Amino acid sequence: MTSFAVPPTWRPASCIAGACLAAVTAFGATAIADADAQSVLAPVPADGAVTEPAFQGKPVLLHGSTKASYFWDDASGRMGDTGMPAIGKPMQKGLFASPSWPLGTEGYVMYKGKKAPFFIGDRGPGIPSSSGVMLDIDGKTFAELTGGTFSDSTLTVKGFDAGHIKVDYVVTKWGDGKGKKNFPVPFSSGAWASYDHHPATPPRTPVVLAGD
Repeated sequence: MTSFAVPPTWRPASCIAGACLAAVTAFGATAIADADAQSVLAPVPADGAVTEPAFQGKPVLLHGSTKASYFWDDASGRMGDTGMPAIGKPMQKGLFASPSWPLGTEGYVMYKGKKAPFFIGDRGPGIPSSSGVMLDIDGKTFAELTGGTFSDSTLTVKGFDAGHIKVDYVVTKWGDGKGKKNFPVPFSSGAWASYDHHPATPPRTPVVLAGD
């Protein structure tokens, strides 16, 4: 494994029937989702504030902010890559991981005036989620959000030294499987292994995000 600007983090190494083991990788977990989740970054107003009562006609079910890491697991075995994501589809841009949300959950993130959609397709980060890193962004989307360049050879983002950023997130659809349908909680809580029949109450007023 190569060296990085920040220490490596722990992530689920394998996910079989929802059970994940922990292993080291560059910046967290893996993620995956449907092909129509291709990430398209959209600009927001110059003041960085935007009101989001819906996203492309989809309801806002949950919104918040979190630290986020990045990853790219393409089943090549390179750079700590641990194989296919839990959802069983190939790695692709716009596909994230969560330590507690159900697989298939959809939404978008915002960072410094840029917006990118996501689908949850794997579990993670592992240990870092206990320190508030509640989302893993695929490396290509992370690069576009931060102005860096994703390297296909090293599976890292060049031109942006930090391995974590703070993002705003909005959930527009919950996945059908196991997982917590509410604010994310650490992987160690085990919330990813249980069905949640009481999802968070959607906000009653338009969501105003700062686009940090």
